[in-house]
Amino acid sequence: MLITRETDYALRILRVLANGKRVTSGEICKRELLPQQFVYKILKKLEKAGIIQITRGVDGGCRLTGDLKKLSLYDLTEIVEGNKFISACMQPNFQCAWRKKYNSKCNVHCHLLKIQEVFDRELRIHSIYQILFEQV
Repeated sequence: MLITRETDYALRILRVLANGKRVTSGEICKRELLPQQFVYKILKKLEKAGIIQITRGVDGGCRLTGDLKKLSLYDLTEIVEGNKFISACMQPNFQCAWRKKYNSKCNVHCHLLKIQEVFDRELRIHSIYQILFEQV
């Protein structure tokens, strides 16, 4: 898994909400140039995870309730995408036809597994706050 468009949009949504003020989904779309259909879907995922609060009605909107310094990029990808694997063979219970046919360890899988571990470790050490606001 690479960072998908959905995670990229989630980062931009959180950038708008980082100041703690209530903002409508329309304002988020306008400020970050995002399509409404994706924004609403992502907002629902963020709300379910307890990162934001959505208030409906005349004075409604979204506001940040989570701590962006404690939320890692790994956490965000898990919330938004669920599947964080760089290859299908990383998934639990994956049935590899090659391993089954040759009854042998697959070097491709072994190398991808090491890459997956490094990738996951990197995603875990970067907070959303750091990604959004700290200079490189």
